[in-house]
Amino acid sequence: MASPPRTRRVVGGIEWGPAIDEKNVYVALSDFQFDASLQPLPNGGGGLFALQLADGKQVWHAAPVPCPENRKGCSPAQSAAVSVIPNVVFSGSLDGHLRAYSTADGRVLLDYDTVRDFTTVNGVPGRGGAINGPGATVAGGMVFVNSGYAFFGQMPGNVLLAFGID
Repeated sequence: MASPPRTRRVVGGIEWGPAIDEKNVYVALSDFQFDASLQPLPNGGGGLFALQLADGKQVWHAAPVPCPENRKGCSPAQSAAVSVIPNVVFSGSLDGHLRAYSTADGRVLLDYDTVRDFTTVNGVPGRGGAINGPGATVAGGMVFVNSGYAFFGQMPGNVLLAFGID
């Protein structure tokens, strides 16, 4: 009988930082896993939690979204720092998605897949990839996020994306 494939977890728990509002702390879970050939596992890690500041009790948990089978280098781990504004918490994922969650119940309000080609303002070919490291920056009615992170076989990219309300 063959033994199951060995997995490794190198960046477990909280990686780049949580965010808080007046009631809760919002924490993304990495638990990034890869196999023996150092390829990210498409179903290992991820999730977002809201915990009460007063006592640490869990308010809600948003489960990770598994990767599509055809996306090489994909992981559902949510390693990037979390950002919060009134009623919305932003969490990027190693699957290349930027998601906006309701602070009330963890419901996904926006899910934007950054893994694609982009027309850039400077004409340099742009491609989105894994979201890791710094979280979304919110300023002047805009949300800015980096997309592309090639460490440990994750999906490379080279774009800074800006989102606004039309």
